[in-house]
Amino acid sequence: MKKSEIKTTIRQIVREEVAMAIHEVITELKQPPQVMTAVTGEIRKTKPKKKVVEKKDYTSNSVLNDVLNETAQSEEWKTMGGGKFDSSKMNELVGGQYGEMMNNSSTNTDGSLARQMGMNPEDPSADFLKKDYRAVMKAIDKKKGI
Repeated sequence: MKKSEIKTTIRQIVREEVAMAIHEVITELKQPPQVMTAVTGEIRKTKPKKKVVEKKDYTSNSVLNDVLNETAQSEEWKTMGGGKFDSSKMNELVGGQYGEMMNNSSTNTDGSLARQMGMNPEDPSADFLKKDYRAVMKAIDKKKGI
């Protein structure tokens, strides 16, 4: 067999396997969850309880509005990360990165940040990435009285 024929055959086999796996997952998702009772040992099919929530108009875009309403109805986002996120957990969320950024003693004059961001450090538009803004930030803090 030629190399191209082998590639085509492999692609066809992979497509078939993926299609079968997707079909199995879809049929599992369509079936209601099964619960085994501890006393009798029998399996009962339970119907998921649907929470009735009034749809709100967040935006004039109907697709975006549907997604936002779906998100509002699900409760998962409220406890992502093991608990409710509010301003008291802001330090956990950005603490490490922000602390490293503020305590970084390098002046970044070598253009490493520009390279990290996929820019050419020699390009004049990347000059703002080479500057040390600590003095500016201290002046702002001083003006705010911090």
